[in-house]
Amino acid sequence: YAPWCSACQQMEMTWENFARESEHLYITVGKVDVTQEPGLSGRFFVTTLPTIYHANDGVFRRYLGSRTLEDFQDYVLERKWETVEPVAGWKSPSSLMMHGMAGLFHISGWIRQIHSYLTGTLGIHVWISYAIFILATLLIGLFLGL
Repeated sequence: YAPWCSACQQMEMTWENFARESEHLYITVGKVDVTQEPGLSGRFFVTTLPTIYHANDGVFRRYLGSRTLEDFQDYVLERKWETVEPVAGWKSPSSLMMHGMAGLFHISGWIRQIHSYLTGTLGIHVWISYAIFILATLLIGLFLGL
């Protein structure tokens, strides 16, 4: 979820109720703010919000059903997750490719922080910050090319 996402806000109370009921279902329910954890967003290949995953014994399935408390409970109690195709091996959050994707999301977060530092803290003009990143990209490319 993300704090600014209206669909996430509409579902928040239902999700909180589901989390409270989770102890009776013998499951753990959680939520991740993708603005605070961009690496997980990349690892799970989150492209829409809210995105819901079911994980059991290291097998991940994306939940695409209705988003009511009863449907969440039925998904677990009636083991409806068994009829859902698991996430493909190369897209699994534990795969090497998704580890790399998470790393790219972390790098983009660092770049954003550096840009904010340059423009906000140091007072450098936005276009100068862009020029610094362009120059750094070219230099890194030349270095790697050697």
